[in-house]
Amino acid sequence: MIAQTVRDASTSFYWAMRILPKSQRRAMFAVYAFCRNVDDIVDSEQLDEAEKRKQLTAWRQEIDALYAGRPRRAETRALEVPMQELSLRRDDFMDVIAGMEMDAGEPIVAPSKETFDLYVDRVACAVGRLCVCVFGDPTDYGTAVAHHTGRALQITNILRDVDEDAGIGRVYLPRELLETHDVDYSDPVKITSQPGFVAMWRELAEIARGEFVDAEAAMNLCRKDVMRPARIMKAVYQRNLERMMALPDATLADPKVSKRLVGSKEKLLIAVRHGFF
Repeated sequence: MIAQTVRDASTSFYWAMRILPKSQRRAMFAVYAFCRNVDDIVDSEQLDEAEKRKQLTAWRQEIDALYAGRPRRAETRALEVPMQELSLRRDDFMDVIAGMEMDAGEPIVAPSKETFDLYVDRVACAVGRLCVCVFGDPTDYGTAVAHHTGRALQITNILRDVDEDAGIGRVYLPRELLETHDVDYSDPVKITSQPGFVAMWRELAEIARGEFVDAEAAMNLCRKDVMRPARIMKAVYQRNLERMMALPDATLADPKVSKRLVGSKEKLLIAVRHGFF
């Protein structure tokens, strides 16, 4: 059931995890199921802010119960063996929940750089820190991979989903960058139509590109076989970023044009390439 959830939700993630040995694969699916559960709470249109925070607090208590040896939920029981055998850190689970809490209230609109960096660390890098432990590298090198890859992937997501996020009143783009390019963020749906949007977008894209470069350097310090799943995810998102950056300005600012430029078949080919070479 958990594997099916992963397959339905994220093709690139599913195929990246498929190359892992069975025990690690099951651990990774369990980590993903946790992340999916807390993310679904925040994205639910049926829950108000108070109920979202209540359910996220319940997940904090469940993680505490996991580390006390008394997990109650099926999803948390699936994490018990990985937590014990793979050095999964309680703080990383808590950081993921804290990231979800940042999205549980009023929509985030043009966060300061400090808040932007904190959000990215919690919703992406913390997940990466759990992942590299499952992959088999809980060292400082693995943590560096998690940091740079998490930032690269999350910033790429933000760049890809500007229009989609604006439609629900969210603007994850850093305030300082918006203001530098004179982009008014008071009305999210009008951001892409402003003269400074494309230059602002491209500046943030260059930051993401730099994170991909740093992620590659960090991966090269780790065992190649251990980082194969991370390389698959990195390759998919990096390819999508490069294709977005290659779009002409008019297309880049057009909300009608999809920015999801790497399809399922191509993701599978990337997984095959990095899974065997």
